[in-house]
Amino acid sequence: MHALLISLRPRQWAKNLLVFAGVIFGGQLLDRVLLVRSGAAFIVFCLLSSGVYLVNDVVDREADLRHPVKARRPIAAGALPLSAAVIVALLLLFGGLAVGVAVDRAFGEVALLYVLLMALYVGALKRVALLDVTVIAVGFVLRAWAGAVVVHVSPSRWLLLVTVLLSLFLSLSKRRSELLTLADTAGAHRRALDGYNTTLLNTLIALVTASTLIAYAWYTVSPETVARFNTRRLLWTLPLPAFGVGRYLYLVYSGAGGADPSEHLLSDWPLLASVALWVISVVIVIYGR
Repeated sequence: MHALLISLRPRQWAKNLLVFAGVIFGGQLLDRVLLVRSGAAFIVFCLLSSGVYLVNDVVDREADLRHPVKARRPIAAGALPLSAAVIVALLLLFGGLAVGVAVDRAFGEVALLYVLLMALYVGALKRVALLDVTVIAVGFVLRAWAGAVVVHVSPSRWLLLVTVLLSLFLSLSKRRSELLTLADTAGAHRRALDGYNTTLLNTLIALVTASTLIAYAWYTVSPETVARFNTRRLLWTLPLPAFGVGRYLYLVYSGAGGADPSEHLLSDWPLLASVALWVISVVIVIYGR
């Protein structure tokens, strides 16, 4: 049971908190019914993402054995039987989709699209450099989109762009960490890593970092945002994500991180504090009126 719990990667569920962006930025946070629907959407994506992780670990079990950390994963190490992993994965995927459709049909369709995209990623797309991180970014967008669909609000195009850029930033940072950790054996573990080098990744990370902060700044003052919230004060929250991104860059380039964004979010208190304060400040600006 312990091996199964580890394979479900509950620490990664923090990524699914993105579904609450719809109810928060849609101005519906005080609506209890819609807040419960967002909570249900979060649970659905936790089920689906855990199912995807199990399938991914089954497919990658041989490659994981060549990784200094992933070799200890229960499926690669033989602590969790393949048959049990496959059965639980199917239960999570089909069960999650069934719950998703029960919550909201349109939301269920977005959840299905997420599962299909992840199936393509696990099956083939993760082996292609740049396409691998792009697919991961689209997966985050689908989370944000699903969070908006389930509460029946229209997501901001700028906010979706910020989601894409931020997820690209995290994914590129992860690839950089893997490349440095695995060195000459990087391609043997993950084929896409043969298409990367540190110079390319450093350049892309710098480009995406600047683009993320610029896109967020523009979102806060865009006519669409000002009209929706009747305020320009969201711009005042910019220093917090700027600090958070800077802190994450510090962890990446100091050699202390980059391999697991969720782990840093839960373990690095300055980063956690910046995210928490940003959420609080956004809620105050939007709902404090």
